[in-house]
Amino acid sequence: MKSLKIAVLLSSTLLSSIFMTPLQAAESKAVRLSSDFTYPPFNYKNSDGKPIGFDIEIADALCAQAALKCEWVTLAWDGLIPGLLSRKSDVIMASMRITEERQKRVLFTDKYYQTPASFVAAKTATFTIDKAGLKGKVIGVQVGTIHDNYVTDVYGDVAEIKRYTGQDQVYIDLENGRLDAAFANSDQLVLAFLQKDNGANFALKGKLVTDKAYVGEGTALALRKQDKKLAEKFNTAIAEIRKNGTYDKIAAKYFSFDIYGE
Repeated sequence: MKSLKIAVLLSSTLLSSIFMTPLQAAESKAVRLSSDFTYPPFNYKNSDGKPIGFDIEIADALCAQAALKCEWVTLAWDGLIPGLLSRKSDVIMASMRITEERQKRVLFTDKYYQTPASFVAAKTATFTIDKAGLKGKVIGVQVGTIHDNYVTDVYGDVAEIKRYTGQDQVYIDLENGRLDAAFANSDQLVLAFLQKDNGANFALKGKLVTDKAYVGEGTALALRKQDKKLAEKFNTAIAEIRKNGTYDKIAAKYFSFDIYGE
């Protein structure tokens, strides 16, 4: 009798796996979230190599809310979209802005935060943030970002654009005088650089950049275009953690202002 019960159980398990729908099969696997982990306080790694930051905690909350099993994959920033499309990951969770150009390649969820961009330079810098002031200057940006696109399009004909694989490298060269200015998200510049000891002699310069052609409609998770059902799960989860207070609780740990935006 015991042998018969085991046989029936094994048969039932085998049949379940055979007749599992594609959606059920997908949901049984871990959702692989990718980031470059070079963008504190949003996504980076601690001394033990563990992913930490605002993006990481929001992702954990979204996966829990959507009842998804998630794991992290490390990819270089300029390899995030190619890696997604070649199935090295399932979702990009790396403070990626929604832009028209990126929407041609990937499917974005609803935003989970929105901020303007800005230049940063030494407090003693006297040049203006315009073509005349930046002529001959060296501007540092993270390669393949909206910041790279903006300074290249607007100032690439008068300034030298120096590109880096990680935002942390931009700060190092700015601090050591190898850059005249840098361009990035204003909140990231303040929190990860200006409020740190190595950024004490620097300040935001010029007007905040809010041009949606570059800054986009907000920051979101990116998925393959065919993964609409998974995107819907994340959209529902974003709305729920905003509603139940989880989002605000996480945001308050990192920011003294409304990071979600209008």
